[in-house]
Amino acid sequence: MSAASTLGRGTAADIGAFVPGPPVTQEPTAAGPLNGLTFAVKDLIDLAGHITGGGNPDWLRTHAPAVRSAPAVEQLLAAGATLRGKTVTDELAFSLEGVNAHYGTPMNPCCPDRIPGGSSSGSACAVAAGVVDFALGTDTGGSVRVPASFCGLFGFRPTHNAISLAGVVPFAPSYDTIGWFARDIATLAAVGDVLLPQAAPARVNRLVAIRDAFALADARIAAMLHDACLKLGVRDEIDIFDGRPDDWRECYRVLQGAEIWRELGPWITATKPAFGDNIAPRFADTADITEADVAHWGPLRGAFASRVRAALADGTGLVIPTAPSIALHKAAGGEEIGAFYQRALALTSIAGHTGQPQISLPAGRIDGCPVGLSIIAAAGCDRSLLDGARDWSLQLTTKTAT
Repeated sequence: MSAASTLGRGTAADIGAFVPGPPVTQEPTAAGPLNGLTFAVKDLIDLAGHITGGGNPDWLRTHAPAVRSAPAVEQLLAAGATLRGKTVTDELAFSLEGVNAHYGTPMNPCCPDRIPGGSSSGSACAVAAGVVDFALGTDTGGSVRVPASFCGLFGFRPTHNAISLAGVVPFAPSYDTIGWFARDIATLAAVGDVLLPQAAPARVNRLVAIRDAFALADARIAAMLHDACLKLGVRDEIDIFDGRPDDWRECYRVLQGAEIWRELGPWITATKPAFGDNIAPRFADTADITEADVAHWGPLRGAFASRVRAALADGTGLVIPTAPSIALHKAAGGEEIGAFYQRALALTSIAGHTGQPQISLPAGRIDGCPVGLSIIAAAGCDRSLLDGARDWSLQLTTKTAT
């Protein structure tokens, strides 16, 4: 487990990871397994006495301070961890870029000219810069997994509903999870020991690569991660998308969007908030999703989920690229960003549609930028996934590409 960071708030300010204003800190409420470790919390997660800002000034303006902290935060404080701040999020979580029109773009410490990935961008950057030892984010469509890949971190999305979402701003509840980042697997697993339900499921004992998921990645990333698979002893491959990756992505877009409008539409309609230029059209699009759209895509989500569950039987773990590319340049244009989303959301929907746990492991670098490799396990196998990752991360330590 890593030692608590010795870097100060000046570094935090330099990378723009924390929300504006005085630092939000809290000492542990008890001693425990996380003694000496520091953490940060995405600004979609409640801290008692503070307004959860959601990355948008109008949300901040129209909400009262939280009466109590989210249960996940209380668990970490009771386990001995020290809170060091609330981190910047893309507006109400509606982005995988890590760009906030109101509060800026947190600096990706691994490649400062590139985006950090969102929407848990501030949490990822705070950990990557060594300002805190670990940080909580939320992951609906990849908002922990993508920044973990872009920032060279270990990132974990748990089984859906394994960790309470009380005290978290809802986005798309049937996809929403609390996830977390760390620079080393021991810290990532220690946080999981505190947050996850007690369970002793069968271990992940066989890894299988999803061939058509690798086909969605840039060629150099796919080649690097194929080499990483060989180090993990992965020899078997399957297809999961059945030639329809765009359907998996569109299913996610429609069903997520319908939930977003149900949860946030009334506030948007009443408040008419000022969203950033990239975010406003996304919320507007959710208002146009019809009941007929949901009725069409709902059964397909069930079919996709059944396909994934069958592939995960008997202790199998599914191996995929965490993201289809390295972090995009800050100046990337709309066409490049759109192409990224089409591929990224298909990849992240594999675990998202089905509620399975997924871990992202740093697997190497291309052009100096980190690349993540993910393993998906069956629902409820979170602890076995974290346990297996201790060995997998060791096997990946030899450089796989330059």
